[in-house]
Amino acid sequence: MSSINNTSQLYYPPFFIPLLQYLFEVVWFFLCAWTPKPFNPLRLLVLKIFGCKIHGIPFIHPRARITHPWNTTFHHRATLGDRAHAYALGKVELNAHCTVAQEAYLCTGSHNLKDASLPLITKPIVVGPHAFIGARAFVLPGVNIASHAIVGACSVVTKDVSASTTVAGNPAKVLSSQFSGQ
Repeated sequence: MSSINNTSQLYYPPFFIPLLQYLFEVVWFFLCAWTPKPFNPLRLLVLKIFGCKIHGIPFIHPRARITHPWNTTFHHRATLGDRAHAYALGKVELNAHCTVAQEAYLCTGSHNLKDASLPLITKPIVVGPHAFIGARAFVLPGVNIASHAIVGACSVVTKDVSASTTVAGNPAKVLSSQFSGQ
């Protein structure tokens, strides 16, 4: 599984980020959100223009939502499904052949509840090769989903998921820990 390299992160002045985010949302709405699935190359081009790191040919559904594309990395044949949301305040990396199913939510941001000012805390999310995140699953900041792992639909993933492990529930619990389908 790849790890995120923080040294290559683009730097944007704090005042510029909301403007860039708004510009991305407008461009995505007019150029990408309405396109049929075969227009994936256009969506990948728009993501690259806004700083997303693309390796190979991933698939991004037209109705997928990515809040900060400059914090995302997609590898070959990774899929971000219909209405899936990569809330990328921190880094999000989808490795080769992984699938994030419809309406799943990858959340890299939270708040420090022990501090009265509730400062933002971000931690990266990495989804390993051939991993599967089921419909409407919620993945919390700092979670790594290892290769061939399966996250059941509507699960809330609060901890790392080991390779070839199936988890489900709220909070997600291990159902099985050996990959049976190869």
